[in-house]
Amino acid sequence: MKDVQNEKDTRMVPLKKVGIKDLSWPLKVLLKGDGYQPTVAQISCSVDLHREKRGIHMSRFIEVLNGLEEITPHIFEKVLDDLIVTMEAKRAHLEIRFPYFVWKESPVTRKVSPLKVDCFVEAEKEKNFSFKIGVRVPVHNLCPCSKEISDYGAHNQRAFVEIHVRTRKFIWFEDLVEIAERNASVPLYTLLKRPDEKFVTERAYENPKFVEDVARDVALDLEKDPRITWYRVYVESMESIHNHNAFACVEKGDFVLEG
Repeated sequence: MKDVQNEKDTRMVPLKKVGIKDLSWPLKVLLKGDGYQPTVAQISCSVDLHREKRGIHMSRFIEVLNGLEEITPHIFEKVLDDLIVTMEAKRAHLEIRFPYFVWKESPVTRKVSPLKVDCFVEAEKEKNFSFKIGVRVPVHNLCPCSKEISDYGAHNQRAFVEIHVRTRKFIWFEDLVEIAERNASVPLYTLLKRPDEKFVTERAYENPKFVEDVARDVALDLEKDPRITWYRVYVESMESIHNHNAFACVEKGDFVLEG
């Protein structure tokens, strides 16, 4: 059969990141405690395309991914190496996102329930291997300005803290979730009884934070972690009294700590 993708292209335009995306794939995620959590990831993978090649063989991505069963830097690097060889490319990329559940106790009654967070992994290989992980964690914030100007009460809302990091040593998704939660006004819980609701409501009122506050506090926490070589923090608030959202973002290198 004629191999159309392998035809020579005369336009001589190289392409960066040619591949497939939104592929659903079963994976296992190593738990910080013990064992694995099964999940279904959305995968995007690609390679750079040489200027003289018309196209790539899409089916070969799936053939290579057949060996992907769990999430570790070593396994991801092997997949990228296989893609480079199979696709005859100089560089390969792999991105996945998946739901992950962290089991949490409510603050007063100690009722246990799962909290869903979104996790990300981005990997790239040319001569060197690059591996980044991230989380998107739901939290709760209370507005300091609203509290200051109101005779009683203050507007408060659900927010999301998104953290992406590159590390020199292994770091758990749970570690990033903990950093996000402790820098918000208060964490979120799936199951709350009335004593828990009272605690969460009052704790948020006692610990008001803007999205700017959360972004800065998360960044300072990440700066102190010797495992982390790069990070990006994005905080978005689902505003309760405005018809828009608020956000703040910071990346390592945007500021210098005075020592």
